[in-house]
Parts: sequence; C-alpha cells; structure tokens
Amino acid sequence: MTSAADTEPGAVMRFWFEETSPRQWFGKDPAFDQRVRERFSDLTRAAIAAELPAWHGSASSALALVLLLDQFPRQIWRDTALAYAGDGPALALSLRAVRQGWLESDPDPAHRQFWLMPQMHAEDLAIQDAALPLFEAFTDPRITEFARRHRDVIARFGRFPHRNAALGRCSSATELTFLQTPGSGF
Repeated sequence: MTSAADTEPGAVMRFWFEETSPRQWFGKDPAFDQRVRERFSDLTRAAIAAELPAWHGSASSALALVLLLDQFPRQIWRDTALAYAGDGPALALSLRAVRQGWLESDPDPAHRQFWLMPQMHAEDLAIQDAALPLFEAFTDPRITEFARRHRDVIARFGRFPHRNAALGRCSSATELTFLQTPGSGF
C-alpha cells in the first residue's frame, strides 16, 4: 500500500538508493517487483499521466521522476507494454539533465547511471550514439559496456527485439534467432 510519505521525491530516492541494492535494480525478482508495485504503482501512474509537474523543478526531484518513469514501470508492469509507457518523458528529463548540468554536477555514480538510463533504453540510434560518451565519462566501465551492448542492438535491429511481444510487434526471423542467444533480453 502506498503511504502518504511514499508520494514525495525523497521517498522515491530513499527507496531506490538506500533501501534496495544494485542487484535488485536489474534482476528479475517477482518479490521485488511486488514491493515496488505495492509502494509506488499509484505514484508511477501519476508520473506517466504527467500529474507531477512540480517534480521537474530541481535535480533531485527530477531524478526521482526519472526513476518513476523509467525504472519503476519495468518492475510494476514487467513484460507488458506498460513497462515502457514512461520512456518518452523519462528520455526528455534525461536529456534535460545533461543540458542543465544536473548530470555533471551530481557526484553520486549511481545517480549518474540512472540519469542516463533512459538514453540507454531509447530505440533511437542517434540518442544511443550520443549517450555512449556520457556513459564513458560519468559511469563505470561495466555500465558503459552494458550501454554499448544496448546501442549495438539498436544499430543492428533499430529496436529492442525483446520488447516485441509485449508491444505487439512481429519479430523477424533474424530477431527470433537473436532472442535465443544468452543475454539478448537484457
């Protein structure tokens, strides 16, 4: 259940960066997904519906909004089209963070990683290409390599084939073969 305290940017930031571990951020764990769903599904829906305009005002609240738009839907609605419903606004905030210097001025490597994550998730080669130097400058080599792998998939297919089923897109024979390879689904 969402509590009133969980509707503030600070609660989102504390949950993601203090109450959870990096292992939880990227793993497929139904219990963790349920935890995010119970605490933040209403707030995530509000973010996707553009009902949190005040959160755009500062770097810390905007990063909380990026998490609501880019990361939380992937836990709450895993393997459905709704998992990607916040990608457009999250990307816009990520690009704004770069333009306004929020990325560069944030000393926390984990924060920087999540500022850039919407660019890694973009199905747009130009954005992927522009993001790689940012990943190199502001994240660690492991995250940069992950970003490079995402970019290479977009360069090859123009989209992420692992999203096709959820988004109702037909997969090509080449994509189906690719999806059989380990690590193809991120």
